[in-house]
Amino acid sequence: MARKGRHGPRPDTFTIAGGEAELLRDADRDGGWMLLVGGVPQSYVDLSDPTYLDFEYMRLMGDVVDALGLDGEAFDVVHIGGAGCTLPRYIAATRPGSRQIVLEPDAELVRVVRERLPVKGVPGLRIRVTDGRSGIAALADEADDLVVMDAFAEASMPPELATREFVLDAARVLRPRGVYLANVADGFRLPFARRVAATVRSVFPHALLMGDPGVLRGRRFGNLIVAASREPLPVAELTRRAAGGIARARMVAGDDLAAFCAGAAPLHDGEEITAPTPPPQVFGRS
Repeated sequence: MARKGRHGPRPDTFTIAGGEAELLRDADRDGGWMLLVGGVPQSYVDLSDPTYLDFEYMRLMGDVVDALGLDGEAFDVVHIGGAGCTLPRYIAATRPGSRQIVLEPDAELVRVVRERLPVKGVPGLRIRVTDGRSGIAALADEADDLVVMDAFAEASMPPELATREFVLDAARVLRPRGVYLANVADGFRLPFARRVAATVRSVFPHALLMGDPGVLRGRRFGNLIVAASREPLPVAELTRRAAGGIARARMVAGDDLAAFCAGAAPLHDGEEITAPTPPPQVFGRS
C-alpha cells in the first residue's frame, strides 16, 4: 500500500473478489504501471525494468533483500500477498535461480496480473491461489530462506496475518538463517505497529524496524518494514542504506526497538483485532 502517484488519464478497471482493481499507466516512465484495489495503490510494476522499485516501502524491502546472504545468492522465498508481484520480479532479476511462491487468495486479481502484468516470463515464480494462513500451513518445515508478508485488504493488513500464531508458523517454514520480512501500515502514535513489532520480537530473537522518520514518530500514516531472524541481521549495512537512500529512512533496532515496543502486547488468534485504515486524504480522496 502506498500513495497515489503520477499516471495517465484513463485507468483500466476490472472486477475482482476484493472489489474493483484499476491499472494506471505511468505517464513519466515507459513500462510503468500502478495497480490499485478499491482506490488504494497496491503495487507499482515496471515491465521494462523489474529492479526499479517506485514505492518507498518497497525500496526498503529491496534493501533488506540486497543485504542478506552473498551478493546475487539465490533464495527460496514465499510471499504472502501477491498483487503485481513487484518484489518477486525484483528478486528474480537480482538473485537469478531463486525459487519463489506467491500466495494470493483473489483468483480474479491473479488473472488480471497474469494477463496485463505478465509473470510467465519471471523465472522460478509460481502463484498459488490461497490465503496466507492456509498457504503457509501447507509448506514444509525449513523450506524457505525468506518469508515476505505484504498482504492488504485494500488499505488494511488482515488481522489474522498479524498474530503470534501466524508468525510462529512462518518461522517454522524458515531455515535456521532465514528472515521474516513484513510490511505494516499505521498512523498516529503507531499502536498497531508497536503490537506487530512486539509480536515478531516474541518469536524471533533478532528484529529491526525501518521507515520514514515522520511515520516512525507517529506523525503521519504510512508503511513500516519489520525484519526478523533467529540469527543477527545486517543492522549496520541497513542503517547505511536507510540513511543514504533516495528516500531518507530511519532504522530502529536493539534497545531502541525494545523501547518502541515497551508496553505493547503481542497479538493472538481469537483476539478482536482492528487493523488501522488511513485517513482519506492519504490517497487523495475526500
